[in-house]
Amino acid sequence: MISRVADHCFWFGRYLERTESTARLLQVTASLALDSELTPQQCWQPVVITAGEQERFTQLCGPFAAADGDAVQRYLTLDERVPVSLRRSVAAARENARSSRDVISLEAWEIVNELYLYLESATAREDFEDHPYGFYRRVRREAQLCLGLLRATMLHDTPLYFCWLGVLLERVGQTARILDVQYHAFLAAESAGRGAYPIVEVSLWLSLLRACYGFEPFMKIHRGIVSAQPRAYARIEALEAWTDGQHATPLDAKAVHEILTRVVDETHAVCDLVQSELIAAEPQPQSQSQSQSQGVQTQMQSHSSSNGGA
Repeated sequence: MISRVADHCFWFGRYLERTESTARLLQVTASLALDSELTPQQCWQPVVITAGEQERFTQLCGPFAAADGDAVQRYLTLDERVPVSLRRSVAAARENARSSRDVISLEAWEIVNELYLYLESATAREDFEDHPYGFYRRVRREAQLCLGLLRATMLHDTPLYFCWLGVLLERVGQTARILDVQYHAFLAAESAGRGAYPIVEVSLWLSLLRACYGFEPFMKIHRGIVSAQPRAYARIEALEAWTDGQHATPLDAKAVHEILTRVVDETHAVCDLVQSELIAAEPQPQSQSQSQSQGVQTQMQSHSSSNGGA
């Protein structure tokens, strides 16, 4: 596989995961803003920081716009000026999929194309204004469906490995940023009001678990018991791989290592074949050299087919 296709596969997976995680974070934060005793700025500013958009957001929307939940949601959803908005992320994922159509499955392409057309339509704007929860749910489900179709319909060979490498690296980065930003949110909540802090802390940690798909694993392990013990919550996402959660940072990092090792091993095998059959071979007459070259090509194709069927 040439490097251009590998690059498109990598960024296709990364933008797809970014779309799903951004929609999930916005959905969870919108619920937190309704239920918790935090101020709007305490709820929404961490979302802007997690997206890495604090500077641009301040320039475009003003220094006090982080206290406006609607402004933050519009900014990270349908704003074309924002590289990490849902609209731009899906457009980038679609473009990378279009540029690598020969390796991306038809089913995955259809889903990402449908999601792109939806976000470009007036229906998406109406859904966002009238029922944002349903809007985020639809975006998340279609992104999740596309991620699942990649594993179910593509050959489990190098293109899929690069797609999943992008997914996992984006997932690791997003989880780490959420944990980092939420730590400062806890400090701000504690300094704002110590009387109600334990209640606020519990709601913050539960929203963090929901944002990282750790809520159900935590509840099953701890039998639904919730208390204001930050370390108990943080260990689920950041430190404890034994939860078997798909978004636990150590598991994602391990999966990244396994994918890179697999790609390197396959490349090493092909290079060894070239070394043994071409570089190390003695000079031969033209007829014999042509015959050997065809033999090497046949072996490399056979090696590629065996990897693709694995």
